[in-house]
Amino acid sequence: MAQIKHHIPKASSAAQETTEVVADLKDQLGDGPFSVLFYFSAGKYDLSEIGKVLSVSYPDIPIIGCTTAGVIDDGGYNQAGICAFGLPEDKFNVAVDLITPVSEIDMVGWRQSARTLVDQLHSRSGDTLAENTFGFLLVDGMSLAEENVLSAIHPELGDIPLFGGSAGDDLKFHETQLFCCGQTVTDGAALILINTSCPFKVFRTQHFVETARKMVITEADPHSRIVKEINASPATEEYARLIGVPHSELTPLTFAKHPVMVRVGGSYYVRSIQRPEGADGLKFFCAIDEGLVLTLAEGRDMTTNLEETMKEIQQEIGVPELIIGCDCIFRKLELEQKGDHRLDEVSEIFKQNNVVGFNTYGEQFSGMHVNQTLTGVAIGWPHD
Repeated sequence: MAQIKHHIPKASSAAQETTEVVADLKDQLGDGPFSVLFYFSAGKYDLSEIGKVLSVSYPDIPIIGCTTAGVIDDGGYNQAGICAFGLPEDKFNVAVDLITPVSEIDMVGWRQSARTLVDQLHSRSGDTLAENTFGFLLVDGMSLAEENVLSAIHPELGDIPLFGGSAGDDLKFHETQLFCCGQTVTDGAALILINTSCPFKVFRTQHFVETARKMVITEADPHSRIVKEINASPATEEYARLIGVPHSELTPLTFAKHPVMVRVGGSYYVRSIQRPEGADGLKFFCAIDEGLVLTLAEGRDMTTNLEETMKEIQQEIGVPELIIGCDCIFRKLELEQKGDHRLDEVSEIFKQNNVVGFNTYGEQFSGMHVNQTLTGVAIGWPHD
Protein backbone atom coordinates (compact mmCIF):
# COMPACT_ATOMS: atom_id res chain seq x y z
CA MET A 1 0.00 0.00 0.00
CA ALA A 2 1.37 3.43 -0.97
CA GLN A 3 2.17 5.72 1.92
CA ILE A 4 0.32 9.02 2.25
CA LYS A 5 2.56 11.93 1.28
CA HIS A 6 2.75 14.46 4.11
CA HIS A 7 3.85 18.07 3.92
CA ILE A 8 5.76 17.51 7.16
CA PRO A 9 7.66 14.24 6.71
CA LYS A 10 8.09 11.83 9.59
CA ALA A 11 10.15 8.68 9.84
CA SER A 12 10.95 5.68 12.03
CA SER A 13 13.47 2.86 12.15
CA ALA A 14 14.04 -0.32 14.13
CA ALA A 15 17.41 -1.10 12.53
CA GLN A 16 20.27 -1.97 14.87
CA GLU A 17 23.25 -0.25 13.23
CA THR A 18 23.57 3.53 13.18
CA THR A 19 24.23 3.73 9.44
CA GLU A 20 21.12 1.64 8.75
CA VAL A 21 19.01 3.76 11.12
CA VAL A 22 20.07 7.00 9.47
CA ALA A 23 19.59 5.51 5.99
CA ASP A 24 16.04 4.49 6.96
CA LEU A 25 15.25 7.93 8.36
CA LYS A 26 16.71 9.78 5.38
CA ASP A 27 14.82 7.59 2.92
CA GLN A 28 11.52 8.48 4.63
CA LEU A 29 12.28 12.13 5.38
CA GLY A 30 13.73 13.01 2.01
CA ASP A 31 16.25 15.75 1.37
CA GLY A 32 14.27 18.67 2.78
CA PRO A 33 15.22 21.45 2.90
CA PHE A 34 14.38 21.63 6.62
CA SER A 35 14.73 24.37 9.20
CA VAL A 36 15.20 21.79 11.99
CA LEU A 37 15.17 18.04 12.43
CA PHE A 38 14.09 16.21 15.60
CA TYR A 39 14.68 12.58 16.57
CA PHE A 40 13.72 10.54 19.64
CA SER A 41 15.46 7.34 20.70
CA ALA A 42 14.27 4.32 22.74
CA GLY A 43 16.32 1.23 23.43
CA LYS A 44 20.04 0.56 23.11
CA TYR A 45 20.98 3.25 20.62
CA ASP A 46 23.89 5.67 20.88
CA LEU A 47 22.07 9.01 20.81
CA SER A 48 25.24 10.96 20.13
CA GLU A 49 26.39 8.76 17.26
CA ILE A 50 23.01 8.92 15.53
CA GLY A 51 22.87 12.70 15.96
CA LYS A 52 26.31 13.17 14.48
CA VAL A 53 25.59 10.98 11.46
CA LEU A 54 22.28 12.77 10.92
CA SER A 55 24.19 16.06 11.06
CA VAL A 56 26.36 14.88 8.16
CA SER A 57 23.27 13.93 6.15
CA TYR A 58 21.53 17.22 7.00
CA PRO A 59 24.29 19.84 7.41
CA ASP A 60 23.76 23.45 8.45
CA ILE A 61 20.49 22.89 10.36
CA PRO A 62 19.84 22.17 14.05
CA ILE A 63 19.55 18.45 14.81
CA ILE A 64 17.84 17.91 18.17
CA GLY A 65 17.07 14.66 19.97
CA CYS A 66 16.74 12.91 23.30
CA THR A 67 16.62 9.51 24.94
CA THR A 68 13.17 8.36 26.00
CA ALA A 69 11.09 5.78 27.85
CA GLY A 70 9.51 4.77 24.53
CA VAL A 71 8.68 6.50 21.26
CA ILE A 72 5.50 7.34 19.39
CA ASP A 73 5.90 6.76 15.67
CA ASP A 74 3.80 5.83 12.63
CA GLY A 75 2.55 2.75 14.47
CA GLY A 76 1.71 4.50 17.73
CA TYR A 77 3.48 3.37 20.90
CA ASN A 78 6.83 1.68 20.30
CA GLN A 79 9.06 0.47 23.14
CA ALA A 80 12.24 0.49 21.01
CA GLY A 81 13.37 2.33 17.92
CA ILE A 82 14.00 5.78 16.53
CA CYS A 83 11.41 8.24 15.25
CA ALA A 84 12.04 11.58 13.57
CA PHE A 85 10.49 14.48 11.69
CA GLY A 86 11.72 17.51 9.81
CA LEU A 87 10.04 20.92 9.62
CA PRO A 88 10.12 22.34 6.07
CA GLU A 89 12.23 25.44 5.65
CA ASP A 90 9.61 27.39 3.67
CA LYS A 91 7.00 27.21 6.47
CA PHE A 92 9.08 27.20 9.67
CA ASN A 93 11.67 29.56 11.15
CA VAL A 94 13.59 28.23 14.16
CA ALA A 95 15.83 29.55 16.93
CA VAL A 96 17.57 27.14 19.34
CA ASP A 97 19.40 27.52 22.63
CA LEU A 98 21.17 24.81 24.66
CA ILE A 99 21.12 25.53 28.39
CA THR A 100 23.81 23.66 30.35
CA PRO A 101 24.46 22.80 33.10
CA VAL A 102 21.00 22.98 34.61
CA SER A 103 22.12 21.52 37.92
CA GLU A 104 23.88 24.83 38.63
CA ILE A 105 21.15 27.45 38.87
CA ASP A 106 21.83 30.54 36.76
CA MET A 107 18.47 32.33 36.65
CA VAL A 108 19.92 35.59 35.32
CA GLY A 109 21.83 33.84 32.55
CA TRP A 110 18.90 31.64 31.57
CA ARG A 111 16.57 34.64 31.42
CA GLN A 112 19.02 36.51 29.23
CA SER A 113 19.38 33.50 26.92
CA ALA A 114 15.60 33.26 26.52
CA ARG A 115 15.33 37.00 25.79
CA THR A 116 18.12 36.75 23.24
CA LEU A 117 16.38 33.84 21.53
CA VAL A 118 13.09 35.75 21.34
CA ASP A 119 14.88 38.82 19.94
CA GLN A 120 16.71 36.65 17.41
CA LEU A 121 13.48 35.15 16.09
CA HIS A 122 11.67 38.51 16.22
CA SER A 123 14.29 40.04 13.92
CA ARG A 124 13.43 37.41 11.32
CA SER A 125 9.66 37.17 11.89
CA GLY A 126 8.51 40.72 12.67
CA ASP A 127 5.46 41.83 14.63
CA THR A 128 3.56 38.55 14.22
CA LEU A 129 6.04 36.69 16.44
CA ALA A 130 3.79 35.87 19.42
CA GLU A 131 0.70 34.73 17.50
CA ASN A 132 2.71 32.62 15.03
CA THR A 133 5.30 31.11 17.39
CA PHE A 134 5.41 28.28 19.92
CA GLY A 135 8.16 27.03 22.21
CA PHE A 136 9.34 23.45 22.67
CA LEU A 137 11.43 22.57 25.75
CA LEU A 138 13.41 19.35 26.21
CA VAL A 139 15.02 18.75 29.61
CA ASP A 140 17.31 16.11 31.11
CA GLY A 141 14.78 13.93 32.94
CA MET A 142 17.19 13.11 35.77
CA SER A 143 18.28 16.70 36.43
CA LEU A 144 15.46 17.63 38.86
CA ALA A 145 15.75 21.09 37.26
CA GLU A 146 12.57 21.48 35.22
CA GLU A 147 10.90 23.95 37.60
CA ASN A 148 14.02 26.12 37.83
CA VAL A 149 14.42 26.29 34.07
CA LEU A 150 10.74 27.05 33.54
CA SER A 151 10.64 29.76 36.19
CA ALA A 152 13.52 31.51 34.44
CA ILE A 153 12.58 31.23 30.78
CA HIS A 154 8.78 31.20 30.73
CA PRO A 155 8.25 34.85 31.78
CA GLU A 156 10.65 35.93 29.03
CA LEU A 157 8.52 34.29 26.32
CA GLY A 158 5.60 36.66 26.83
CA ASP A 159 2.57 35.39 24.93
CA ILE A 160 4.47 32.57 23.18
CA PRO A 161 2.87 29.24 24.27
CA LEU A 162 5.28 26.59 25.57
CA PHE A 163 5.19 22.81 25.91
CA GLY A 164 7.78 20.11 26.32
CA GLY A 165 8.97 16.88 27.88
CA SER A 166 11.68 15.45 30.13
CA ALA A 167 13.97 12.88 28.53
CA GLY A 168 13.79 9.26 29.73
CA ASP A 169 15.98 6.16 29.81
CA ASP A 170 13.57 3.21 29.51
CA LEU A 171 12.67 3.34 33.23
CA LYS A 172 16.26 2.71 34.35
CA PHE A 173 16.38 6.11 36.09
CA HIS A 174 20.15 6.19 35.60
CA GLU A 175 20.99 8.70 32.86
CA THR A 176 19.06 10.63 30.23
CA GLN A 177 20.62 12.52 27.34
CA LEU A 178 19.93 15.37 24.95
CA PHE A 179 21.56 15.98 21.58
CA CYS A 180 21.48 19.58 20.38
CA CYS A 181 23.39 21.11 17.49
CA GLY A 182 26.32 18.70 17.69
CA GLN A 183 26.55 18.45 21.48
CA THR A 184 25.44 15.53 23.67
CA VAL A 185 24.65 16.56 27.26
CA THR A 186 23.32 14.87 30.38
CA ASP A 187 22.74 18.01 32.41
CA GLY A 188 20.98 20.34 30.06
CA ALA A 189 17.85 21.67 28.42
CA ALA A 190 17.12 22.68 24.84
CA LEU A 191 14.72 25.55 24.17
CA ILE A 192 13.44 25.67 20.61
CA LEU A 193 11.29 28.57 19.41
CA ILE A 194 9.41 27.81 16.19
CA ASN A 195 7.74 30.50 14.10
CA THR A 196 5.40 29.21 11.40
CA SER A 197 2.82 30.24 8.83
CA CYS A 198 0.93 27.01 9.58
CA PRO A 199 -2.05 26.96 11.96
CA PHE A 200 -1.20 25.30 15.27
CA LYS A 201 -2.54 24.60 18.75
CA VAL A 202 -0.42 24.00 21.86
CA PHE A 203 -2.39 21.74 24.21
CA ARG A 204 -2.35 19.54 27.29
CA THR A 205 -4.71 16.80 28.33
CA GLN A 206 -5.05 14.60 31.41
CA HIS A 207 -7.63 11.97 32.28
CA PHE A 208 -7.56 12.56 36.04
CA VAL A 209 -9.91 14.66 38.14
CA GLU A 210 -9.59 15.75 41.75
CA THR A 211 -11.27 13.95 44.67
CA ALA A 212 -12.17 15.19 48.15
CA ARG A 213 -9.25 13.32 49.75
CA LYS A 214 -6.48 15.72 50.79
CA MET A 215 -3.03 15.28 52.30
CA VAL A 216 -0.38 17.69 53.53
CA ILE A 217 3.37 17.19 53.15
CA THR A 218 4.74 17.60 56.68
CA GLU A 219 8.38 16.64 56.07
CA ALA A 220 10.30 16.70 52.81
CA ASP A 221 13.61 17.22 51.06
CA PRO A 222 12.65 19.57 48.21
CA HIS A 223 16.07 19.41 46.54
CA SER A 224 15.79 15.67 45.90
CA ARG A 225 11.97 15.68 45.57
CA ILE A 226 11.59 13.21 48.44
CA VAL A 227 8.56 13.36 50.73
CA LYS A 228 9.30 11.81 54.15
CA GLU A 229 6.04 12.50 55.98
CA ILE A 230 2.41 13.00 54.94
CA ASN A 231 -0.10 14.18 57.54
CA ALA A 232 2.67 13.77 60.18
CA SER A 233 2.95 10.03 59.40
CA PRO A 234 5.55 8.09 57.38
CA ALA A 235 4.89 8.99 53.77
CA THR A 236 4.61 5.48 52.32
CA GLU A 237 2.30 4.29 55.09
CA GLU A 238 -0.03 7.29 54.89
CA TYR A 239 -0.21 7.27 51.10
CA ALA A 240 -0.94 3.53 51.09
CA ARG A 241 -3.65 4.02 53.70
CA LEU A 242 -5.32 6.80 51.71
CA ILE A 243 -5.45 4.79 48.47
CA GLY A 244 -6.48 1.60 50.28
CA VAL A 245 -3.61 -0.74 49.42
CA PRO A 246 -1.07 -2.55 51.63
CA HIS A 247 2.18 -0.68 52.15
CA SER A 248 4.07 -3.61 50.59
CA GLU A 249 2.18 -3.28 47.28
CA LEU A 250 3.41 0.17 46.29
CA THR A 251 4.76 -0.25 42.74
CA PRO A 252 5.13 1.97 39.66
CA LEU A 253 1.75 0.69 38.46
CA THR A 254 0.17 1.63 41.78
CA PHE A 255 1.61 5.13 41.53
CA ALA A 256 0.42 5.40 37.93
CA LYS A 257 -3.11 4.49 38.97
CA HIS A 258 -3.20 6.76 42.04
CA PRO A 259 -1.37 10.05 41.38
CA VAL A 260 -1.90 13.23 43.35
CA MET A 261 -2.71 16.73 42.14
CA VAL A 262 -1.90 20.30 43.11
CA ARG A 263 -4.11 23.30 42.50
CA VAL A 264 -2.50 26.28 40.79
CA GLY A 265 -4.44 29.27 39.52
CA GLY A 266 -7.77 27.47 39.79
CA SER A 267 -6.65 24.42 37.79
CA TYR A 268 -5.46 21.01 38.97
CA TYR A 269 -2.18 19.55 37.73
CA VAL A 270 -0.95 15.99 38.24
CA ARG A 271 2.08 15.23 40.43
CA SER A 272 3.33 11.66 40.06
CA ILE A 273 5.29 9.54 42.51
CA GLN A 274 8.32 7.90 40.93
CA ARG A 275 9.14 5.23 43.53
CA PRO A 276 9.46 4.46 47.25
CA GLU A 277 12.64 5.99 48.68
CA GLY A 278 14.36 4.50 51.72
CA ALA A 279 12.27 3.06 54.55
CA ASP A 280 9.39 5.53 54.52
CA GLY A 281 9.92 8.08 51.75
CA LEU A 282 8.32 8.74 48.37
CA LYS A 283 10.33 10.21 45.51
CA PHE A 284 8.33 12.47 43.18
CA PHE A 285 8.82 13.36 39.52
CA CYS A 286 7.93 17.02 40.22
CA ALA A 287 8.87 19.67 42.77
CA ILE A 288 7.46 19.24 46.27
CA ASP A 289 7.83 21.12 49.55
CA GLU A 290 6.68 21.02 53.14
CA GLY A 291 3.22 22.48 53.65
CA LEU A 292 2.10 21.65 50.11
CA VAL A 293 -1.49 20.38 49.99
CA LEU A 294 -1.96 17.40 47.70
CA THR A 295 -5.25 16.05 46.42
CA LEU A 296 -5.72 12.42 45.49
CA ALA A 297 -6.73 12.04 41.86
CA GLU A 298 -9.30 9.76 40.29
CA GLY A 299 -8.89 8.43 36.79
CA ARG A 300 -11.35 8.67 33.92
CA ASP A 301 -11.19 6.72 30.65
CA MET A 302 -7.97 7.72 28.87
CA THR A 303 -9.16 6.73 25.42
CA THR A 304 -12.34 8.82 25.66
CA ASN A 305 -10.37 11.77 27.01
CA LEU A 306 -7.87 11.53 24.15
CA GLU A 307 -10.60 11.23 21.52
CA GLU A 308 -12.26 14.36 22.88
CA THR A 309 -8.94 16.24 22.83
CA MET A 310 -8.26 15.28 19.21
CA LYS A 311 -11.79 16.27 18.22
CA GLU A 312 -11.25 19.73 19.71
CA ILE A 313 -7.94 20.04 17.86
CA GLN A 314 -9.50 19.06 14.54
CA GLN A 315 -12.33 21.54 15.03
CA GLU A 316 -9.76 24.31 15.47
CA ILE A 317 -7.06 23.51 12.88
CA GLY A 318 -8.40 20.57 10.84
CA VAL A 319 -6.75 17.15 10.68
CA PRO A 320 -3.23 17.72 12.01
CA GLU A 321 -0.37 17.45 9.58
CA LEU A 322 1.76 16.61 12.60
CA ILE A 323 1.38 16.48 16.38
CA ILE A 324 4.56 16.63 18.44
CA GLY A 325 3.56 14.69 21.56
CA CYS A 326 5.20 14.44 24.99
CA ASP A 327 3.36 11.60 26.71
CA CYS A 328 4.11 10.60 30.31
CA ILE A 329 5.46 7.06 30.70
CA PHE A 330 2.95 6.50 33.53
CA ARG A 331 0.10 6.89 31.03
CA LYS A 332 1.56 4.03 29.01
CA LEU A 333 2.11 1.90 32.14
CA GLU A 334 -1.53 2.39 33.08
CA LEU A 335 -2.65 1.28 29.63
CA GLU A 336 -0.39 -1.77 29.78
CA GLN A 337 -1.93 -2.73 33.11
CA LYS A 338 -5.37 -2.66 31.51
CA GLY A 339 -4.39 -4.87 28.58
CA ASP A 340 -2.90 -4.72 25.10
CA HIS A 341 -6.20 -3.66 23.54
CA ARG A 342 -6.03 -0.35 25.44
CA LEU A 343 -2.53 0.31 24.12
CA ASP A 344 -3.78 -0.49 20.64
CA GLU A 345 -6.74 1.91 21.01
CA VAL A 346 -4.51 4.83 21.98
CA SER A 347 -1.91 3.91 19.35
CA GLU A 348 -4.65 4.02 16.72
CA ILE A 349 -5.71 7.52 17.85
CA PHE A 350 -2.07 8.61 17.61
CA LYS A 351 -1.79 7.14 14.09
CA GLN A 352 -5.00 8.82 12.89
CA ASN A 353 -3.76 12.20 14.12
CA ASN A 354 -0.13 11.94 12.93
CA VAL A 355 1.43 12.01 16.39
CA VAL A 356 5.22 11.70 16.65
CA GLY A 357 6.91 11.99 20.01
CA PHE A 358 8.05 10.11 23.07
CA ASN A 359 7.24 8.81 26.55
CA THR A 360 8.62 11.22 29.12
CA TYR A 361 9.71 11.49 32.74
CA GLY A 362 7.60 14.64 33.05
CA GLU A 363 5.90 17.21 30.84
CA GLN A 364 6.07 20.97 30.50
CA PHE A 365 3.08 23.18 29.77
CA SER A 366 3.20 26.95 29.96
CA GLY A 367 5.18 27.61 33.16
CA MET A 368 4.27 24.29 34.82
CA HIS A 369 6.15 21.00 35.14
CA VAL A 370 3.52 18.23 35.34
CA ASN A 371 3.10 14.45 35.19
CA GLN A 372 0.72 11.87 33.73
CA THR A 373 -0.20 14.37 31.07
CA LEU A 374 0.05 14.54 27.29
CA THR A 375 1.40 17.90 26.16
CA GLY A 376 2.13 18.88 22.60
CA VAL A 377 1.52 21.04 19.60
CA ALA A 378 -0.84 20.13 16.77
CA ILE A 379 0.26 21.63 13.46
CA GLY A 380 -2.11 22.02 10.53
CA TRP A 381 -1.39 23.13 6.99
CA PRO A 382 -2.41 26.41 5.35
CA HIS A 383 -4.90 26.31 2.49
CA ASP A 384 -2.91 27.84 -0.37
